[in-house]
Amino acid sequence: MQFKQRTLMQIADMICGNFPSETSLFQYRSSSRLTEFFMDCDTDYEHDGTTRNYWVAETLRCILSEPQAGPNAPPDTFARVIETLMDQSDACNEGHDRPGALAMLILALAREGFEPFYADDKKCYLRHLATNTVAMTAANPHRPFSAAEVKRREQLVAYLDGASEDELIEEVLLPLFRQLGFHRITAAGHKDKALEYGKDIWMKFALPTQHVLYFGIQAKRRKLDASGITKGENANIAEIYNQVCMMLGHEIFDPEIGKRVLVDHAFIVAGGEITKAARNWLGNKLDATKRSQVMFMDREDILNLFIVANLPLPAGALPEESDDDDLPF
Repeated sequence: MQFKQRTLMQIADMICGNFPSETSLFQYRSSSRLTEFFMDCDTDYEHDGTTRNYWVAETLRCILSEPQAGPNAPPDTFARVIETLMDQSDACNEGHDRPGALAMLILALAREGFEPFYADDKKCYLRHLATNTVAMTAANPHRPFSAAEVKRREQLVAYLDGASEDELIEEVLLPLFRQLGFHRITAAGHKDKALEYGKDIWMKFALPTQHVLYFGIQAKRRKLDASGITKGENANIAEIYNQVCMMLGHEIFDPEIGKRVLVDHAFIVAGGEITKAARNWLGNKLDATKRSQVMFMDREDILNLFIVANLPLPAGALPEESDDDDLPF
């Protein structure tokens, strides 16, 4: 990824703090402080004693040449640089929400197609203006959650307990996969089953080499088990297997290239649990060539990815406020 020299110099001046101290919105950083800054960004760059802002600009250019986190996202290291630069505890001559510093950074990054913003966790992120994709440092879905994240996760659990299959797809899965970098996400819906061919969603993902992989999703709102017959709202894994085979064998039309293509990989997504018996049954059923084509996601995976991606909760998951007192009738 390449930024204009003007943009790099503007960000470099912010990192160096090259402004009058009485009005500066950024901390002044000497040579040793610049080295500490890039250490805080998990890099090994050390200031070599040359002109500070030109050295920082060249360092940023090297960082931007690293592999990108996605087709519309800068490298993870650059996202960490912005997050460190805009740390609210480093505010100068303004409040902790840093409106002035954020406005300066917005003007600098707008010409590159990005917009910085503060999220609920008080950290600064970058949003790609054309696709609305948020660039985030690599998120670990298995890390410990904060108290606020645990509360949001519980609200999402309650939402999934009462959500329909269409709500699972439209309110949870579509925003999640968009955030993860997938494109052309198309939901088949359930109004016209005749054209679904075993897939609820199809989408594509662009590799760094610009090759494109196509994905299909078969989503069920409840638990997937390996019982002989479908019980209640639970789905039988054998039925899902048949739908996945139908998905992999049926072409989809990609209007962006004007051609029909086959789905390369299939996701089996459950709003509930995928039981161990169901996973074992499917693992034994698939041959070696198809094993890599089929992937699993159950409720725990959805919850963890949704929370670490810092996506807004569906409207139905937010607690309703009421001004009425409890009445005896």
